[in-house]
Amino acid sequence: MDRASRGGPGSINATGNPPANPTANATADTTANRTRNVPSPSTGGAGVVLVGAGDIAHCRKDGDEATAAILDTIPGTVFTTGDNAYPDGTAADFANCYHPSWGRHRDRTRPTPGNHDYHVDNAAGYFDYFGASAGERGKGYYSYDLGEWHVIALNSEINMKAGSPQERWLRADLAATTKRCVLAYMHRPRFSSSSKHGSQRKTAPLFRALYDGGVEVIVGGHDHTYERFSPQAPDGTAAPKRGVRQFVVGTGGRGHYKFGTPLPTSEVRYNETAGLIKFTLYPLDLSPDSGLLPGAVCARWYLRICVEAANLERPPARSTACQTS
Repeated sequence: MDRASRGGPGSINATGNPPANPTANATADTTANRTRNVPSPSTGGAGVVLVGAGDIAHCRKDGDEATAAILDTIPGTVFTTGDNAYPDGTAADFANCYHPSWGRHRDRTRPTPGNHDYHVDNAAGYFDYFGASAGERGKGYYSYDLGEWHVIALNSEINMKAGSPQERWLRADLAATTKRCVLAYMHRPRFSSSSKHGSQRKTAPLFRALYDGGVEVIVGGHDHTYERFSPQAPDGTAAPKRGVRQFVVGTGGRGHYKFGTPLPTSEVRYNETAGLIKFTLYPLDLSPDSGLLPGAVCARWYLRICVEAANLERPPARSTACQTS
């Protein structure tokens, strides 16, 4: 089911509060050579928070302690974009490195695994530590509803080819959801300007399925950077009308990588401090006569994010204040 046939639209707002005038049109998109008014978040429901990062805990680093301290102040659901416990994702790595920091939020965490978690056969340490919260053992991909949004956690460390069990499951999950707005996350990002790993072509079939299914936002890690992209098509070209907005948030605490030549759709890049990204997901009132194309809202023309622990959107300020894009 694509976004045109889903019900119950929503939006993202980073501040934790609806705009001052929730009945007024909030913003306008002119990227397609026409102005499109976007309704503000509904007053009928409170926003729900989704906050997290990837590339997190190493016993010889203290960045995870800093980001965990910020998590202590933020309610809501925690997500991870993989490489949770360095160096090898063993039971000892989770117990000694991850658990003392991010582990105190384990009961509200919906994780995904990374390549370091798979240094142990079948990511046994990861699945043992997170249990049912990590999805079915051996698969590690699952979905859940959060407020009026549908959220999908994917596993970039197993078969992602077109026609694979995970890709077929993803397409079926997207077809089945009744939520209008969808956010997905996994470890390896389809696009990245980092000089370390960079864009991950193996994830292309999943990106294509997410794009075909009308997903609004994809979050990845793997590269230890923060990067925000403009909405783009599966081939990486700008697609302001229906593209997917992707973030790389490998800033959970392990360290930082350098950037190479920025990709054409890269909007913001930062690699100086650890940090988190926080989404506040609101329901959205969308009347049939609003003039919007089906699925145009959600994140496409009403996207605001909040980065905590470091001002990743406007470096190099060192502040826990919420900043919006």
